[in-house]
Amino acid sequence: MEARVENGGSCEVGKSGWGKSLPVPSIQEIMRSDSQSVPQRYIHENKDRPIISEDLADSPEIPVIDFSFLAKGNEDEVQKLHLACKDWGFFQVINHGVKEEILEKMKAAVAAFFELPFQEKKKYAKAENEIEGYGQNFVVSEHQKLDWSDMIYLFTLPSQNRNFKFWPLSLSGFKEALEEYSREMQKIAEELQANFSVLMGLKRDGLKRLQGGELKQGIRMNYYPICSRPDLVLGISPHSDGTSFTLLLQDDDVTGLQIKHNEAWVPVKPIPNSLVVNIGDATEIQSNGMYKSIEHRAIINEKKPRISIATFMFPDDEQEIGPVEAMIDDQNHPKLYRNIKYVDYVREKFSRKMEGKAHTQFAKLSTR
Repeated sequence: MEARVENGGSCEVGKSGWGKSLPVPSIQEIMRSDSQSVPQRYIHENKDRPIISEDLADSPEIPVIDFSFLAKGNEDEVQKLHLACKDWGFFQVINHGVKEEILEKMKAAVAAFFELPFQEKKKYAKAENEIEGYGQNFVVSEHQKLDWSDMIYLFTLPSQNRNFKFWPLSLSGFKEALEEYSREMQKIAEELQANFSVLMGLKRDGLKRLQGGELKQGIRMNYYPICSRPDLVLGISPHSDGTSFTLLLQDDDVTGLQIKHNEAWVPVKPIPNSLVVNIGDATEIQSNGMYKSIEHRAIINEKKPRISIATFMFPDDEQEIGPVEAMIDDQNHPKLYRNIKYVDYVREKFSRKMEGKAHTQFAKLSTR
């Protein structure tokens, strides 16, 4: 029989009002009591199951961008960025200037949180009508298949958006590590946004102006326990991000992220101390489909647990997003997406389970 370990939590309405998600068991706790069985609700349909392979040698590799060149305005690197966003929607960033010590402190803080006793973690649990806190998001039905992961999601910038009831402030060093990491991610995000602006025919501050000032930031910290049958489960179901773009810090030792490229699932092999960047739905809309938000998923390892840290960058809730004028050409590139308030788009996304890019249809103009 499946162990039932509920995430508690208060019933205050979340600050963002983005959506809600049903409470679910903690898979980490289920595995602590029985590490060999796979509860039925986590077993995916045959067509959705991953093919687990230890041999990564023959798989293609996503583009690598040298951030130090990009920040100096190197034209070759800017062109590489354009092609990476257009052809892949994903790239790895090296030489980004964030000290290794800051990355390691952040990983250690996240690991320490998930090592806490369950009763302690429960203090930071999200309620059904919140997306922030410890638990799981995108659970909209008692019958849908669950992902083999636990997470804690926190709004980090601007600082007035922080809700400290969800922050494990009693965990030594957690707040300091998260704040320092958050600041460093914001610096990288600002430079990337400026480059995306130029690639979309705007001035460096063009997207910043369109998006109502500084990009907002939220950080999702994921824990993927081991599984005796990784071929039956998914760490995170296929989805694209509803962000402007996302910065991901991967586990250096365990490959888990896969992206959909040319209809095949491609593993993203970690480069130590690099960051993986992926285009979000908001940028796909603004670029009128030139730059793609790509489906991605996480698979599970039989021998090692895995941690990942995703920093989501997104516009202001009340900001309208739509294709940038320079990206519309009535003859060759007609407008593909309608203008929509960002909060309306993200509420549509959170009203569904993760199912690829199905939610993006909400923003598309009818082709009839």
